[in-house]
Amino acid sequence: MTGIPPTHPRYKSLMLRERLVGGFRHGIVVPQGLIAHGRGEMFDYLLGEQTTKEAKAASKAAAAHLLGAQRPAISVNGNVAALCPEDVVRLSILARARIEVCLFHRTDERISKIMQVLKEHGAAEVLGFLPDAELPGLDHMRAMCSKEGIYSADVVVIPLEDGDRAEALASMGKKTIAIDLNPMSRTARTATVTIVDEVTRAIPELVLNVQDLKDSPEAAKSALSKYNRDENLKKVSNLMAKNLKSFLAPK
Repeated sequence: MTGIPPTHPRYKSLMLRERLVGGFRHGIVVPQGLIAHGRGEMFDYLLGEQTTKEAKAASKAAAAHLLGAQRPAISVNGNVAALCPEDVVRLSILARARIEVCLFHRTDERISKIMQVLKEHGAAEVLGFLPDAELPGLDHMRAMCSKEGIYSADVVVIPLEDGDRAEALASMGKKTIAIDLNPMSRTARTATVTIVDEVTRAIPELVLNVQDLKDSPEAAKSALSKYNRDENLKKVSNLMAKNLKSFLAPK
């Protein structure tokens, strides 16, 4: 019980905060994750807290990449597990993607708890507890991964990812699908496709696009041909600047 009435104008945003606080109390989310979410909220304000046409175009291109993948994978951290585990599992099933837990602040206990949450929401298998490979170029524990998952994947979904790891995956020749509210981040500028949207909106949208394009190879091909990452990020950045200007204009 949060005591937050559904009529509150900030209800959705406040409920996301409550999920993260609950995740923190259960050992899934770390304090740094709470800070990262707060930073993301600022960018979401500038988006108007809605899925833009640019995000929808990116999501369609991302779905096309997933459907064309031979070994897709989804990287999950604590914030993602706390905010939208059911949607991650739905996406993994539809896209035939392996789920792998990968953490910057890694402990066996935390990995186990995140794996449990994902399995409670329907995941048949979750990788990451016993990593047996490393991403080249990374010295931190973030280099650790599974051969059967991210290491051998050709397409990797990286929601709320750090820039250094996004760069390492790209350097390996992998196609990456980032979900990042900051269009200026290294992750956003490194990924093959960047969906600039809040993760609890972005993953359900990606699920819908995978469903829609699954039996439409021509539509998938069209989605890829229409998407240009840098142009898409530029349009999103311009939209944020426009919204900021309107927020600051005298009433």
